[in-house]
Amino acid sequence: MMDIKHETKKHLNQKRRTALMTLSALFMLIGSAWLIYWLIWGRFEEYTDDAYVNGNVVEVMPQIPGTVIEIDTDDTQLVKQGEVVVKLDPTNMEIALERAKSSLAETVRQVRQYFENTERAETILIMRGADLLKAQLDLKRRTGLVGEKAISREEMQHYLTAEKTAQAQYNYALHNLRASLALVENSHVYTHPLVERAKSNLKNAFLNRQRTTILAPVTGYVAKRNVQLGQQVSKKSAMLAIIPLDQIWVDANYKESQLSNIRIDQPVTLHADAYPGMTYHGKILGFTPGTGVSFSLLPPQNATGNWIKIVQRLPVRVKLDVDELNKNPLFLGLSMRVTTNTYHRNGKRLARSSVSRPLYTTTVYNNQLAQVDSIINHILENNSPDLFIPISHFDVGPQNG
Repeated sequence: MMDIKHETKKHLNQKRRTALMTLSALFMLIGSAWLIYWLIWGRFEEYTDDAYVNGNVVEVMPQIPGTVIEIDTDDTQLVKQGEVVVKLDPTNMEIALERAKSSLAETVRQVRQYFENTERAETILIMRGADLLKAQLDLKRRTGLVGEKAISREEMQHYLTAEKTAQAQYNYALHNLRASLALVENSHVYTHPLVERAKSNLKNAFLNRQRTTILAPVTGYVAKRNVQLGQQVSKKSAMLAIIPLDQIWVDANYKESQLSNIRIDQPVTLHADAYPGMTYHGKILGFTPGTGVSFSLLPPQNATGNWIKIVQRLPVRVKLDVDELNKNPLFLGLSMRVTTNTYHRNGKRLARSSVSRPLYTTTVYNNQLAQVDSIINHILENNSPDLFIPISHFDVGPQNG
């Protein structure tokens, strides 16, 4: 009986040793595999799950105050650049435009009078010059006749008075001409300062009329629509937001202890909880020049006696692959898991040159004044048909009238 118990105990001990050796070998194998992974790949990877999708949020605001009469889009809908999103009541702006047209017409007629007055002043000056010359010649011919008793002293006094009167009338006409020239010299009817101001007012009124139709500045998806029909909006009213999903990036908040080997242009792999199994690729675009705490509304005051060190995080911007974004779009605020490959560490940590081209542009405001020149030409022609020259001829600068 004792022999059976001894054999059983020996057998159990042997099985226990075998299990322990197997388990130890398994742990050693796992450890060796992890060590090999760390030596080849792991030591060159920096991982964080404190990362979120960010992008441009284009707030659409009116450029003029007004009352909303039409809304052409809503949340979640796609709008393309240049499409109408909101319309304001144009009545006040149309009245202002008609007033500006009338003002330009009146100003052209007024300036035409200035030029006519100048020509009339020149003619009067010529006449007064002729009268002065005649008076001077008459006085000169009779100056030597007083001593010879050919004319009386009273008659001689009349000639002197006539010469002084002619001189005064000439001087008066000369001052009138100078005053008229001061209003028109170095200008044409269409380039006169008063006409230019009236044209500028007309362009501004026309532009305000155009701005009652609000266009989408970018292509994207509508979010945060706050505007309602009949609402009175001001220039600071945020009516809605457009999010261009092709202008998306990820801000990965790395601990400050992880930043030593991260460089610009290093490759990045990303995973989103919204797309299980999907791997995104990108590269490091740059570092935000300050931690999140530095830009907070109330930054911490560490110069106190109860200071506790907290590891800070620095936002690192990651540029995503455009083709992958088109296939599987990301949305603002989604959380991401980011792994940066730091094998190549010769890159820069900060950009050394500025960007020489615009990063984002829109063309929806380029042609707002496309039709205003034809309106101005029509007004100029109707109010000065004998002088009409298209305003495009004056683009090189003012000409003498």
